[in-house]
Amino acid sequence: MRNSLHTPVLIEEVAKYLQIQQKGIYIDCTLGTGGHSLEILKRNPDAKVIAFDLDEKSLLKAKERLKPYADRVKLYHSDFRYMPDLKLDFEEVKAILLDFGISSFQLDSPERGFSYNQEGPLDMRMDLRNNCTASKIINKYSEHHLAQLFYDFGELRQARRIAREIISKRKIKKITTTTELLKITEIVCRWRPQKGKTHPAARVFQALRIEVNQELKGLSHFLKRSIKKMTPQSRIAAISFHSLEDRIVKHTFNDLARAGDFFSQIKVLTKKPVQPNEEEVSTNFRSRSAKLRAAERL
Repeated sequence: MRNSLHTPVLIEEVAKYLQIQQKGIYIDCTLGTGGHSLEILKRNPDAKVIAFDLDEKSLLKAKERLKPYADRVKLYHSDFRYMPDLKLDFEEVKAILLDFGISSFQLDSPERGFSYNQEGPLDMRMDLRNNCTASKIINKYSEHHLAQLFYDFGELRQARRIAREIISKRKIKKITTTTELLKITEIVCRWRPQKGKTHPAARVFQALRIEVNQELKGLSHFLKRSIKKMTPQSRIAAISFHSLEDRIVKHTFNDLARAGDFFSQIKVLTKKPVQPNEEEVSTNFRSRSAKLRAAERL
């Protein structure tokens, strides 16, 4: 496993859209190893950070990384969806950030099973307190359920064929490793490496990770609840790494920007999603699919 910590994506764009120079509280809903929060704290001595993460190992890494600013940081080992329930003075909250990407720290840990590039157990849990693993899904879900999962969350045309092959293989032997699932995917999709083409296993693993961690559940509801609590001129930004999350953020922001019974709740600041420039992608290839959308409370 590499020792390098996760490099935060679109850091300058986050600083710009969240106006991080203001005195107040910044909520980092998906802390990871603390890259974005660290930049906020370094750049603004009057900033305080409240942060959440389900991954205890990432949280411990972040705690160590943010140690020089410990008096201005409060960390929660919790799902960010509980954030609106906190007894928090939202008058002090200047911005809310969500970065939905999986961190390099997680991808580079074979024992976590997030990456198809390294052999490890089919786990994929962000929160190790979770009883559901990718292995349980692969070995217990019905063919129909698996096919629906790969189609809905992986947007795979070969969803049915992959599900059928998994059922066939698991009758002979339980599927427990990332490598076993990778080989099944490559055979079904007749994979041959091609420049610019994404490996089909990326979508299979994405679908499983979303299901294990229930990543899309209640996301729109969370955004609406959070924005309702925000005060005028405070901001919210969300960084997505696949179309499913980006679509939810886009539609939710657009819905809240339209005049409702009385007035619009937000002004969308990004007509199109903001993406990394060539320089950032060249130094951090994993940033290539990042899309940032931001809005301001009215």
